[in-house]
Parts: sequence; structure tokens; C-alpha cells
Amino acid sequence: MTRPAQSTTNGLATPPARPATGGVRVRVLAVGGESGPGPLQSLRQWATDLGIDLEWAADLPRATRLLAGGQWDLVLAVLGDRSDEELTWWVDALRAAHGGTRLIALADRPSMGLALRAEKLGVLDVLALPLKREALANALARVRSAATEVALPLPPADADADAGHYALVGQSPAMLEVYKLMARVASSTATVLILGESGTGKEVVARTIHQHGPASAGPFVAVNCAAIPENLLESELFGHEKGAFTGAVARKIGRFEQAGGGTLFLDEIADMSLALQAKILRAVQEREIERVGGGESIPVTVRLIAATNRDLQDAITQGRFREDLYYRLAVVTIQLPRLGDRGDDLVLLIGHFARQFGARYGKRIEALSDRALELLRHHQWVGNVRELRNVIERAAIVVSDGTLRSEHLPDELRAEEPGVPERTTGGLPTLAEAEARHIARVLSHTGGQIGAAAEVLGIHRNTLTRKMKEYGL
Repeated sequence: MTRPAQSTTNGLATPPARPATGGVRVRVLAVGGESGPGPLQSLRQWATDLGIDLEWAADLPRATRLLAGGQWDLVLAVLGDRSDEELTWWVDALRAAHGGTRLIALADRPSMGLALRAEKLGVLDVLALPLKREALANALARVRSAATEVALPLPPADADADAGHYALVGQSPAMLEVYKLMARVASSTATVLILGESGTGKEVVARTIHQHGPASAGPFVAVNCAAIPENLLESELFGHEKGAFTGAVARKIGRFEQAGGGTLFLDEIADMSLALQAKILRAVQEREIERVGGGESIPVTVRLIAATNRDLQDAITQGRFREDLYYRLAVVTIQLPRLGDRGDDLVLLIGHFARQFGARYGKRIEALSDRALELLRHHQWVGNVRELRNVIERAAIVVSDGTLRSEHLPDELRAEEPGVPERTTGGLPTLAEAEARHIARVLSHTGGQIGAAAEVLGIHRNTLTRKMKEYGL
């Protein structure tokens, strides 16, 4: 039901103006339970209140004729004892009749197997009988939302981006500066310190530097210092000799030795104790280590890349991080930007992850709806790229066609929709409220550019300016 975009601007699709969803009526075909105390006995009295144009089919032959004779938004089908077989029949019938019709399957005792089958077939929902008004209202809201969302083609794949898990995607000025610095440092063996908030891609940058450096043929060994208990971290990094402590039943080779001839990446390095920092400093300065419980100095040839989301200057001031270690690590410092500071990189990353997870889950995802894009742009992304990756993976799992829509996003994102707060009457917005929210959405889509927003809305920019003042936008 998602409508296609009409044009593109700067590589991103520009959707036509779309109406508010509150007053959209939904044409529903209900199959089974029309008469008597059937499983859908309350549906007729809900129809007007829920904005449904309702028609009944007592049996499958009549349902087939009705499907062939008109356009339907939603089919409510009561499943019998052969629920799996009937569900498949309905999905095939709807695809043959009208590809945009959504299906809600109703069953006396919905099972895990039925839910899994419905998800695989792209069914909108599986609801228990007797049907509850709230459950139907929530499903109708999803149908209405999808009916007014516009499909925006995802940007083409970046030929330079690695198709695997570790990829640097983005064209923003902030990321361009990162790329330049990475290119300069990659060919050397200099120690690198990567700074940035959690989820900004510090390990991805470290791996890319390794892959393009002189030690690329060697191993890349990553250690999250915050994830290993302090009393085990020293042994993890430097190894230990047999009998060094209780439980040390054999010699263990540490991460410094494992990374020999390659790169050792120490993530969250600010989380280790001052005593361990001193041993890291010696390893960096002397290019040698000692295993726990051993007295032999072991030379190591390894490139060290460290990272943290902490403010190291503040940690030095508070005596929690060694200043001499900081200067040893920060031969070259790379500061990664927040996702919120990367502009349209958000769209490129959405496209990258949609293709990545679409391929993983056997789906071809080619578009993103305008409302989903608004919600994703409006979100604060405290977890940065990692959080976005998780959101798109979740959407790719639940999407049933080639378009990621708002209904595929987590509830917390859908609750953040930008615009004017609703002051509704009887559950529906007034015309002025709907217009104000739509103008707010278009302005969000155009990044606040009044001229571009006026073009999308089909009005003069002076008219738009007046309406913005009127609605306090």
C-alpha cells in the first residue's frame, strides 16, 4: 500500500504531500462469523467508531468473488482446524487479487507455530478470538499509517564499502576528515588513539587501519578492557605461566603475543587500573612483555591501536589515567563524530544495513517510507551507529515486502514522531491540527528549508511562512 515517491533531490527521494492518517477509512472484508453469536459478533457495532467500511463473506466462495471484484485494505479471516493450510491459501489469494491487501488471521487458540508461519508469510497480525476492540484498533492504525506512507528508494550501494559486518559508510564532511587521517596513518606503524562515543565505530576504524597497513597480513586481535574483570585482564593481555596463580594449570599465551606481526586493538582502555596502565606503558615503550608468574622478557612486534569513549584529559586531571601513557598512545588521535552530527550519512547507513540484513534474512529491501525516515531522522541516536544497526536489523526481520515502514520500527521510535502535539476530538485531529503536523513533517524532511518544503507542499513560500507563524512552527 506504500505509494512510490515522485522525484529525487540530491540523491534522496522527495515524496509528494500526503494526508494525515487519522481520517483515512479502511475497507475491510470479514470472512466468517456474520450471524449469531459468532467470533466477530462485535465487529459490526465497532465499524463506524473505528472508521471501517465493512463487508461480510459467509464462506470462501463468496470471499473469493468479493476479492476479485474490488480493492480491499484489510481482510479479517477466521481460521479453522487446518489453520496453516488456510493461512497459506489466504496469502496466495490476496497476492493474486490485490498485492496491497493486508491480512489479519483470527484463531481460537493462536499457537507459536501459527505466529511463526504468519510472520514468514508476511501476515499483518494473528489475533485471538473473541476479537478485542483494542487489538483491532492497533492493527487498523498500522494499516492507515502504511496507506499514507510514501516509498523512497534507498540510495545505491557504496562500491567502496565492505559488504561484510565491518564497513565504513558515509560522505559527510566530518567523516571525510576521518578518512583522510586514516589514510595518512594507515601506511605507518604509529600507535593510534581513537576517541568517540559508544557505537560510533571505533573498532571498525581500527580494523580498516589494520587492513590497509603494513601489518595487514598479520592477525587483528581485539580486547574490550571493560568487559574483562580487572583480576583477569593482566593475564588476558600478557599471558601467564603454569602455576602463576590458583587455576593456572598450563601456560597461556596472552593477546600481545597472539597479535604478533599484526595489530592489537585495546578498546575502552580508560577502564583499566593505574597498575595495569603502567605495564601497558612498558610494553609500548620497550616492545616487550612479561607473562604473569614469569621473569623472562618476551619481545613483541605489534601495532597498538587504543580506543575509549571517556574524556582522557579529564581522567588525567582526576588521577585515573596516566599522562605518560596518554602521550604514548596519542601519537595520532582520531575523533569520531556522533551519528547525529553526520547529516545524510544516516540515510546511507540505513541503505547499507537494509541491504546487509535483507541478504542475511533472504529479503530484497529497496525502499524506506517517508514516515519511517522522519522517525529515524528525529531520533537522538544515543547509541550512534550501533543502535541504528540494531534498529534496521529488527526492521529487516519483520518487514514482509521491499519497503521498511514505520510499523517495522520499535515502539519507542514510533512514539517520538516529530510535529505538533495532537489536541484531538473524538480520537481524530482537526483539519488545522492535521495541516500543522503535516507541515512540521515536511519541514523535518527538508531539514528546515522553507523553499524546498513549499515546493513539496505545492504552496508559495510566503503562504508557508504565514502558516508556520500561525501554527508556531
